[in-house]
Amino acid sequence: MLRERSFLLRVHARVPAEPPLIELRGIVKAYPGCLANDRVDLAVQRGEIHALLGENGAGKSTLVKIMAGVVAPDAGEIRWQGRLVAIDGPGAARRLGIGMVFQHFTLFESLTVTENVALGAGAGRDRKAIARRIRELAARYGLAVDPDRHVHGLAVGERQRVEILRCLLEEPRLIVLDEPTSVLTPQEADALFATLRLLAEEGRGVLFISHKLDEVRALCHAATILRGGKRVGGCDPRAESAASLARLMVGSDVAPARRGAPRTLGGEVLRIERLSVNPADPHGTALKNIALTVSAGEIVGIAGVAGNGQSELLAVISGELPAPAAAVTIAGIGVGDRPPAARRKLGLAVIPEERLGRGAVAEMSLAENTLLTAAGQGLVRHGLVDGAAANAYADRIITRFGVVARGAGAEADSLSGGNLQKFILGREFLKHPKLLVGAHPTWGVDVGAAAQIHRALIELRDAGTAILIVSEDLDELLAISDRIAVISGGRLSPSIPAEGAARERIGEWMTGLFGDGARHAA
Repeated sequence: MLRERSFLLRVHARVPAEPPLIELRGIVKAYPGCLANDRVDLAVQRGEIHALLGENGAGKSTLVKIMAGVVAPDAGEIRWQGRLVAIDGPGAARRLGIGMVFQHFTLFESLTVTENVALGAGAGRDRKAIARRIRELAARYGLAVDPDRHVHGLAVGERQRVEILRCLLEEPRLIVLDEPTSVLTPQEADALFATLRLLAEEGRGVLFISHKLDEVRALCHAATILRGGKRVGGCDPRAESAASLARLMVGSDVAPARRGAPRTLGGEVLRIERLSVNPADPHGTALKNIALTVSAGEIVGIAGVAGNGQSELLAVISGELPAPAAAVTIAGIGVGDRPPAARRKLGLAVIPEERLGRGAVAEMSLAENTLLTAAGQGLVRHGLVDGAAANAYADRIITRFGVVARGAGAEADSLSGGNLQKFILGREFLKHPKLLVGAHPTWGVDVGAAAQIHRALIELRDAGTAILIVSEDLDELLAISDRIAVISGGRLSPSIPAEGAARERIGEWMTGLFGDGARHAA
């Protein structure tokens, strides 16, 4: 009898006794040449963690921008707790109680963390009180951030933490998170999930957008799936497998990339030895006696928790942070003191941490963005830009990598995050570089596109390119790397074969315990 009563109570708890917290009905949004949302319906209940799934370009970001008041729908209606509302701006969304964590960061680099948070906190809020609250939330949720640091000195994972903390500071009733764990470590993601579950238990709603389907299955109570701008279905992700969720999103089975058997390596392309440099930012991480080699025909992965020297290492290799000439060699030539352009002439290609601002210029077209690093591919002749060649190069990237865009003339910031990532990767891949250095290559990219990018990386390796990948996604590194090392506190561990590498050992190295068994302080 008690068992039956408990079952009935659980069933009753699943039946909403009141209108959804938010409900979107028949939402339509069109851009020139693109129907981003085609009569989309979506409802999020109180106390529910609801996943919004779909490929890059499926319309997810447009839908949440409508909820945030950033863009206006062309048709359809929005109901908040059953009441018809018009969200005519971000302020209106915040007043309703909608908090947003966007995929692309909205932080001012020249300001501190506290100053960035204060901008959205309204006039009259005490900065010291805001800094104190940031520390409290950071400690509670495991999102370590120093309120006094300037944003330009933060790693990409740390910037994501600032965005999440800024949202939580407003105590929203509905929290929309667009790829919040893309650059978080598993431990940080677990801490965030605990927070989200607590918020749901308090009666808040959570709309969770992620391409990490195992996370969706573990966290979410319901899911809405978009494909090509349309709602194609819904499900309980807890009753699905990652493969079945991927099939619902993509419309077909997704084949994972295969690293293949070990290969015979070519000559050494990148050598770093006795590299010790101080960061440009006083709050950054100093690199201490780094030693690393990457040969033609191999992928070397660098794992680690954000803020342990990844940004500084990439900056040294790319030429943004100078070092002693002999500390970095590319194809046998010391380049530590040479600028980025000189290194690119030696065959270096770079996929930066930040898509907008460093990988692409938001206001420039895709064709114009090809000129940033691929001008040497016949796009400039006798000092003049060949517009037709730039358009053709951009079109090749769009076709080869399945970039959803309105053609070569589309502005970079009109693309979804995942599609812009594919474009930047394609721009570098088509140059057939001798050395490719990349950060978080599949950040914010859907499961199908991630598999495609992994296959492209493996193909580039098989063609003889030396590849160095920095990522906080350990699964990604183990799947595509031939060797793997860990950076912690500005020190680099020995590298080991990725095949058969023990996660426990890598996790131990992430704490700084490697080499001679001594713990290296940050």
